[in-house]
Amino acid sequence: MKTFAGIPVSDGIAIGRAFAHAETAAPDVPRRAITEKEAPLEIERLMGAAARAAGEAAALLERARKMGKEQAGIFQAQLFMLEDEEFLGEIAEGIRTALRCAEWAVQEMSRDLCQKLMQSPDPSLRERAADIADVSGRLIGCLLCAEHAPSSLACLGEDSIVVARDLLPSDALLLDKSRVIGIALDEGGKTSHTAILARAFGIPAVLGLSSLSRELRGGERLIVNGATGEVVVEPDAAALQRGKAERRARREREGRLAELRGLPAQTRDGRRVALLANIGFPEEAAGILAHGAEGIGLYRSEFLFMAPGRAAGEEEQLDAYGRALEAMGGRPVTIRTMDAGGDKILPELQALGEKNPLLGWRAIRLSLASPGLFKEQLRALLRASVRGNLKIMFPMICCAEEMDRALGLLDEARAECRKKGQPFAEGIEVGITVEVPSAAVCADILAEKSGFFSIGTNDLIQYAMAADRGNERVHHLSDPFQPAVLRLVKQAIDAAHEAGIKAAVCGEMAGDPAAAALLLGLGLDEFSMNAPSIPKVKEVARAADMQSCRALAAAALRAKSAAEARALAGAWMAETLPGSGASEERRGAIERRGE
Repeated sequence: MKTFAGIPVSDGIAIGRAFAHAETAAPDVPRRAITEKEAPLEIERLMGAAARAAGEAAALLERARKMGKEQAGIFQAQLFMLEDEEFLGEIAEGIRTALRCAEWAVQEMSRDLCQKLMQSPDPSLRERAADIADVSGRLIGCLLCAEHAPSSLACLGEDSIVVARDLLPSDALLLDKSRVIGIALDEGGKTSHTAILARAFGIPAVLGLSSLSRELRGGERLIVNGATGEVVVEPDAAALQRGKAERRARREREGRLAELRGLPAQTRDGRRVALLANIGFPEEAAGILAHGAEGIGLYRSEFLFMAPGRAAGEEEQLDAYGRALEAMGGRPVTIRTMDAGGDKILPELQALGEKNPLLGWRAIRLSLASPGLFKEQLRALLRASVRGNLKIMFPMICCAEEMDRALGLLDEARAECRKKGQPFAEGIEVGITVEVPSAAVCADILAEKSGFFSIGTNDLIQYAMAADRGNERVHHLSDPFQPAVLRLVKQAIDAAHEAGIKAAVCGEMAGDPAAAALLLGLGLDEFSMNAPSIPKVKEVARAADMQSCRALAAAALRAKSAAEARALAGAWMAETLPGSGASEERRGAIERRGE
């Protein structure tokens, strides 16, 4: 038995077998010259690999059809290419004329063709470049490992705990959520996008484990504790019994919290707040109601653009947004325009080699630099608005000029819809995510141009503390209780209220029960979080009174450190909800650390 300590990022306990997810980096491709006599044999190898790759793509297509049109489209495009005689003929011609081995010929053809296509201003051609790169990688994998191609996250044969160095956000498009019962990664932190998605899917997860993936081959029994950050490899009988007992107790508590689903999030002295959910896929919309969500406070639309070779067009976007709106039955749905860049890399951005993704061409900057694509998304949003209660949110606005340009393009999109006779709702609220310090400092200026604020604490913390949210080495700085962060949040909320608009938090801070009372005391109107956290935050709200919340907020704003502010919140929780899971988990964690 061996225990690894990491960062707890998604609550719950998973007990199961490890699935060692293969590294996503490209394999080493042999550059072997061949003779003319060997060329027919290499072409035969190529065709055999293409047949195996097509079989994989066909199997994945069947699985993906159950997950949605966007996911199925990835493998449909791959299957078409792997059965395309012209595509395979070009590679075979490269083998014959350049006298290269099959792997080398595939790599060179893919590189040359992708470079040409990525320089095209036509987005459909850029999408084809991503298809080619994806299929070429699959082909090379089959050539290098003919008898055992790497397993896919979309086709797990049994309930598994995924172990890897890291997972890209785009891996979530293929994740078999019915089979993945836990996640354990060497890299990442509490606000990395893998962590966010794990919480949204209710999958226990521990990140920042440093070397776990290098020590496992797959198949080992694991216990993943998403509350304490512990991962136990090959637990002994006593550890296994403890893990099962904790899992049972947690499920019983979740059952008790489920009884709050139909009750309002209202403090004991009558202060009512809204609890909404964050989603990344339209298929999630219906499920969030089971947790008591009052709507969608953040729909991360960028996942529609991240599937390899499948950047969604206007009609596909219209369908996705419309399905989410209809699933909410008139409840509010806030859709954030594409927030790509940073660690959410589109194929187009990879080709451009962005020097500083987190501080460079991302989010609203990317949209404003591509007005045609941005207006395509805005038209899809406008047209979907007739199917529900839509709000539009622009990400990473850092100054008034950006807001003015975004609103101007929205006006142009409205005019284009009117010209085509496409109906849309009038009076759609348009707001921003406050996620860079400049937006919080100048919140009074931006509030004059916004219909609402939603504070994205994940990025706000990252930029305020100069700490990459996905880097476990600076994880200790990525804390919402940092005094600088609390003061920026308060500044944004105050500016919103002075302008007569509402303030929400859509970052992970909103789903932290220990932060709920503090945010109530700061005057927050709406909380938006991963849906499984809603009952825990509702429990805090219903136990609270505004006088004690305001006193807690005032004391936390005077705190000299994150530890001091967090201790104040912990003391409030222990006094107000002594039997809550959050209090028990905090007490257990302190005992384990010997504090």
